[in-house]
Amino acid sequence: MTSGPGTTRTEFDVDAVVLDIEGTTSATGFVVDVLYPYARERFGALLAARGEEPEVARAVAQVRELAAEPDADAGRVEKILGEWADADRKATPLKTLQGVLWAEGFARGELVSHFYPEVIGVLRAWAADGTRLYVYSSGSVAAQRAWFTYSPEGSLMDLVSGFYDTENAGPKQEADSYRAISAAIGVAADRTLFLSDRLGELDAARDAGWRTVGVRRAGEPYFAAGVGGHPQAAAFDEISLARSVR
Repeated sequence: MTSGPGTTRTEFDVDAVVLDIEGTTSATGFVVDVLYPYARERFGALLAARGEEPEVARAVAQVRELAAEPDADAGRVEKILGEWADADRKATPLKTLQGVLWAEGFARGELVSHFYPEVIGVLRAWAADGTRLYVYSSGSVAAQRAWFTYSPEGSLMDLVSGFYDTENAGPKQEADSYRAISAAIGVAADRTLFLSDRLGELDAARDAGWRTVGVRRAGEPYFAAGVGGHPQAAAFDEISLARSVR
């Protein structure tokens, strides 16, 4: 890795890179200031018009279970979702319903995802060199797919080999979630590099045997918290991948 305050000079010889989104590939401010309000304003209409759809109905049932309110009506569920969104709670049903609304907003051209300036070029270079790229975010898989489909430079879906969230992998601060992803992608833990801005996630990935880099971008919410003893970088172009034969 190239020089910078607190940056460790390390080249990673890996077969796969797993990406966090918020605060890592993309600005948290965009998610908080654009995406969260977009979904919050539409929860009520979604529940009223499409509450019987399997994905929506399953998420509503999960909201009632998590809130310990089995008889909550649509109005109450909408209020709970709004409270969770305001608190940035990483609740699976909230992320599911946000993902439904965001995917539709992207598809209609009402939303375009955000990436930090160097990210897309670096991801293209890594993929072209044979590195397999995956995404693991607290946002739903549907939201992740929309994010990479409707980027400012068009679809990036051809770069990504798979998407993981808290439903198909598990909580992001538990090592077993990373072990589950390793099993799913068929890449050895020590040949997998995880990029995130959150120390708890980096620790969990390291506990599962993964390589790690803490991405520290000035202005992001977790910048001041640091990344503990993990290697760190201020941008993706400070991260070097070995070019060994894979």
